[in-house]
Amino acid sequence: MYWQIGNAKRERPDMNPILIVVLLIGWLYILRVFRRAELSFWHFIWGSFGLFIAMMVLVRPVLTQPLAQVVAAIAGIFGKLTGMFTAYFKYGVIFVNSSAGSISMVIDFECSGILEIMAYVSLLAFFDAYTRFEKIVVGIAGVFYIILANALRITVISVVIHFFGVSAYYVAHTFIGRFVFYTLSVILYFYVFTKTQIIRQKVGGFTYGHSK
Repeated sequence: MYWQIGNAKRERPDMNPILIVVLLIGWLYILRVFRRAELSFWHFIWGSFGLFIAMMVLVRPVLTQPLAQVVAAIAGIFGKLTGMFTAYFKYGVIFVNSSAGSISMVIDFECSGILEIMAYVSLLAFFDAYTRFEKIVVGIAGVFYIILANALRITVISVVIHFFGVSAYYVAHTFIGRFVFYTLSVILYFYVFTKTQIIRQKVGGFTYGHSK
């Protein structure tokens, strides 16, 4: 039995290079306007949104398959140790065998973690609570965290199917796997964004955390 983790693959629309350049210039111009006007909130929103769209066009087609392979390889370590499932990481495929049948799961771009990584990087790039060096360090650490969290999600889905059969795929993928992944994502966002913002925020004469 064959399943693709995520929705069916979509054809990548051809993008006009001239249109891309025009949109990029427009994005940079408006970004500069917000910066000079000291509209920090809109600078953050516009910058993050534009960077995410740019990565969707330029980065996603290049990194989706390699990322799926990495996630499959990491998840496959647990599968190999326990014998519950096998990862054919070169193809981004997880094969799960259970008493109620077997299933092959292909990790597509929606479940490779590429969307979550691009969203995280986009937000972090325009999050002014960090210095540039801190953004690089936190960015790299966060990307590795998301990859590991996604590999754990795939592992959990595979384990559930192994014990409860192919019929458990929908529940394992739609509910259990997502719960695991998004719970870990919330923890990441809390420590990287929310907690950092609270600690470094200055309100009037009060400072949360250590003053510089």
